[in-house]
Amino acid sequence: MQKLIHIDMDAFFVSVEIRDRPELANLPVAVGGSSKRRGVLSTCNYIAREFGVRSAMPTSVAMRKCPNLVLVPSRMDAYKEVSIHICEIFSRYTSIIEPLSLDEAYLDVTDCKLFKGSATLIAQDIRETIHRETGLTASAGISSLKFLAKVASDYNKPNGQFVITPSEICSFIAELPLNKISGVGKVTFEKLKSLGLEYGRDIQGVDQSIINNNLGKFGQVLYQRCQGIDKRGVETTRVRKSVGVERTFPEDIDDLDTLCSILTDKLIPELKRRSEKYLHERKISKLGVKIKFNDFHQTTKDFTYPNFDEGIFLDLLTEVVKRGDGKKVRLLGVHIGLSDIESKSQQFELSW
Repeated sequence: MQKLIHIDMDAFFVSVEIRDRPELANLPVAVGGSSKRRGVLSTCNYIAREFGVRSAMPTSVAMRKCPNLVLVPSRMDAYKEVSIHICEIFSRYTSIIEPLSLDEAYLDVTDCKLFKGSATLIAQDIRETIHRETGLTASAGISSLKFLAKVASDYNKPNGQFVITPSEICSFIAELPLNKISGVGKVTFEKLKSLGLEYGRDIQGVDQSIINNNLGKFGQVLYQRCQGIDKRGVETTRVRKSVGVERTFPEDIDDLDTLCSILTDKLIPELKRRSEKYLHERKISKLGVKIKFNDFHQTTKDFTYPNFDEGIFLDLLTEVVKRGDGKKVRLLGVHIGLSDIESKSQQFELSW
C-alpha cells in the first residue's frame, strides 16, 4: 500500500517576505501588484485572511477589506531559490517527488526506511527540517490515496499535519464536503447540491449513472474518489499541455478594434516567443482566447487547429467578446494546446 505525503508551504511567498523583513511579522501582509495597475494578490498571511483577504483577490478589493494591508511586490527569484532548497530536503527522504508548484509537492515515502517507515513521523521530520533550515513552516497531509493526502494537508494549517489511515478512509470520505475534493469548484458544487449531493456519503449511496449523466467524465472520477478509489501514484515527470499569455488592462476596454490590436501586436508575438522551446518537438493542437469581463466573469473559446493563425485568433476573440453582451473587458489572454508527446526524449520535469 502506498504511503503518500502532500507538503504545502504556509502562505509561501509572503512568509519568505516576512522572514526577510521581520518588522512585518505582526502586520497584515500580502504579495501582489499595485491596485493602481489592476493588480491581483499572489498570497497573503493569516493575519490578512482574518479581514477576508484571499489569494487571487484584486488588490483594490483587498485594500478595501483591510486598509492597513502591507503590499509587497513579488520577488520570484527569491521564492525559486527557497523552493530549490526545499526540494533538496525532500530528496533526503525519497526520490519519488511530484512538484505541483513552487510551494507544494507530493512525496511517495512507501520505501523510506527512516522512522521505521512511519509516514507520519517522516512528514513531521520533513516539516521540522524545513523550518530549521529555511525559517519557514509547512503543513502536511498523509494518506494512502493521493487526493486524500492533498485534502489532509489543509486540515491543520498553518504548521500542522493530518493523517488519514487506511482504516479511516471510508468514514472520513463519508463526512467530507464535496467541495474539498480537487476539481469540485463553486459551479460544480452548486450543481451537486441541487441534486441533493453535498457530502461524500451522499455520493457513496447514489447510483453512479446519476453522477456521470450530470458531470460527464469528471463524474466518474468523483464517484470513484468517494468510494475510496484513487489509483494514481506520484508522478516524477509532468508534461506541459498548453502555453498561454494574458494581460490585465489598467482600464477596462469596450472597443473591439483596440482588443484586436492588442491581440495581434502584443499577445500573439509574445505567445510565439514563449512557445518556441516546446514547438521544436511538439505540435500545436488547438488555439484559444480567454476574456475576463469587468464583472470578473470569465469565458474561453478554443478551436482545433495545428498552426498559429492570426485570423482564427481574431475570430475567437470576436466570439468571446459577444458573450459579454456589451460588458467591458478587464483581461485578455491567448493560448495554444500542445499535442501528445511523440517520444520519451520530449518529457521534461518541473524543477524546484
